[in-house]
Amino acid sequence: MRIEVKDLTYSYGESKALSVRALDGVSLVVEEGEFLGIIGHTGSGKTTFVQHLNGLIKLKKNCGSIKIGDFELGDKKCDFKALRASLGMVFQYPEYQLFAETVYDDVAFGVKNFMPNLPEQTVREMVKDALFTVGVDYEKIKDKSPFELSGGQKRRVAIAGVIVTKPEVLVLDEPVAGLDPVGKREFIALLHRLKKEFVKTIILVSHDMNLVAENCTKTAVFEHGKIQAVGTPAQIFSDYERIKNLGLDLPVTAFLNRELEKAGKGVQNDLTVDGFIDSVCKKFRGGTL
Repeated sequence: MRIEVKDLTYSYGESKALSVRALDGVSLVVEEGEFLGIIGHTGSGKTTFVQHLNGLIKLKKNCGSIKIGDFELGDKKCDFKALRASLGMVFQYPEYQLFAETVYDDVAFGVKNFMPNLPEQTVREMVKDALFTVGVDYEKIKDKSPFELSGGQKRRVAIAGVIVTKPEVLVLDEPVAGLDPVGKREFIALLHRLKKEFVKTIILVSHDMNLVAENCTKTAVFEHGKIQAVGTPAQIFSDYERIKNLGLDLPVTAFLNRELEKAGKGVQNDLTVDGFIDSVCKKFRGGTL
């Protein structure tokens, strides 16, 4: 599904005197198949933006337009249940989304809510498949309370509850917060596996510039409720002064390339670790830095 946002504006607070403008004329197109990284300092509007995409924050009248596939979010007849089955949302610390008495009930909730007419056997197969996808043993865990699980298991079960309907679009807001390096690698590997299997588009909000540079195909930079730049990670992070002025860090690969450029030895690369190493090796093979 193609996502097209035009002139999106949103303010918190009812009175004009106390209102805070969170989004100010934001326009962005996300093509089907993209892995979009959204970056910006705290309070720049990132979370407010993505919460509009599935109607968690309702689009206000005369405050822009949002079209996701065939869904017009400003239309009073918009089927938000169908939208949310097609666009899954994963929040920071997704394990906090757990609420049911058993793992099965928690993962099945989305199916039963969005697709109430499905037979129980179909629901059971969908739950089993979702738990298998996130690397959890269905038989061992289905009847347990989600609150008895380890932190890593809770996060996997929470993700299963989002992907159980096989959404075409997956939106994640700081999903690796609190994870150790191994857990982070496993989670990102899961995202890429989901993208190969059925998720067509991923939108990732993150403060981790290395994560964005390594995995995203496009990046949007937010500041003060506006989008300041859109481009590939290589394009965005090669503008060192802008990144610095926005109060953001550089990915390690961009930092290293900047140091090489200072010595007149910078390399053209996509800023992924493998891409950076490959470019450096090709340029300096047989020589020295």
